[in-house]
Amino acid sequence: MTRFLPRRAATTIVCCAAALAALAAPAGAQQAGAEPTDGRDMVLFDGFEDTTFAPGGGLFYKKNREQGAGSYTFESEVVRSGKQAIDLSVRSQCKQVNGLCSERAEVWEKPEVLVLYGEPVWYAFSMQMAQPIPTERHRYVMAQWKREIDPGADGDFSPLLALRMIDGRIAVTVDTDQATFKATGCQPGDTPASTPDSFSQFRSLVALGAGGTSTETAKAAGFTGCTRDQRVTARGGEIPALTSGWIDFVFQVKPGPNGDGRIDILANGAWVATVEGTIGHKGDGLGSHMYFKFGPYRAGQDGEWRIYYDDFRRGPNCTDVAPEKVCAQVTASAGGVTSATP
Repeated sequence: MTRFLPRRAATTIVCCAAALAALAAPAGAQQAGAEPTDGRDMVLFDGFEDTTFAPGGGLFYKKNREQGAGSYTFESEVVRSGKQAIDLSVRSQCKQVNGLCSERAEVWEKPEVLVLYGEPVWYAFSMQMAQPIPTERHRYVMAQWKREIDPGADGDFSPLLALRMIDGRIAVTVDTDQATFKATGCQPGDTPASTPDSFSQFRSLVALGAGGTSTETAKAAGFTGCTRDQRVTARGGEIPALTSGWIDFVFQVKPGPNGDGRIDILANGAWVATVEGTIGHKGDGLGSHMYFKFGPYRAGQDGEWRIYYDDFRRGPNCTDVAPEKVCAQVTASAGGVTSATP
């Protein structure tokens, strides 16, 4: 298994004076009427080695009602590298098992480090799920990328990219409200998709762990239709089973609601897939930035659900977040997407 070891803090955290100043600024420091900030050139890292989040990691634990179901601990028993990792868990908070109430223990990117929506950026993190691993059909999310939503926006916008659990298997999904959905007439090469909601938003299944995706498995998971506006290219790698222990993920994320989006998925050093095409949302009420958050998020459920994370990284290039031999698999691309190497 390839280990994604963090670079030394001196070379990882420091990007430029402007980046350091932005990290030091309080949340929400941008003044009204100012041009939106862009943190894309920042190189962020948090190995969760202290009693709080690293100053150069750009992360925080958001406090609200849903997050009240969760807790976080910097612990030393289950660790990917270094001496510590972060333990994120949720307990039952909803009055009954249902799909309308949410329980979360998510770590968020700080507002002042966010990347402008549509810019390509690389992320990496390691994840291990504690036993027992839920296997029932339910809403389970382990990481998600979303577009900012302005107050009063009309619509419930799902993540443009999410790492989910479907029937005990890791699934990668992409959402958009700009593509064409087909309920019937799907052809080889089309991407499995679920029925659009009242806001024309639908979800596509772009990767599935422990055996991959077939038409039958996609339909069984609720992806009964398809779209041609998102093209998935298999790269030969596979997403491991959740029972395999630590999994090292790397993602290149570039939203593109106009059709120029791209996502690259890597797991344990292997390039799994590339998704290209119409990715994400556009329209009134949506903000200028993309934000990332990770941790257990589920619809109301009984019992406790726990996940360990380690070695969060973000940067403008693949080699900011992963070893060169891993990044060398991902070729340079057209259309403004960054190359695999600086």
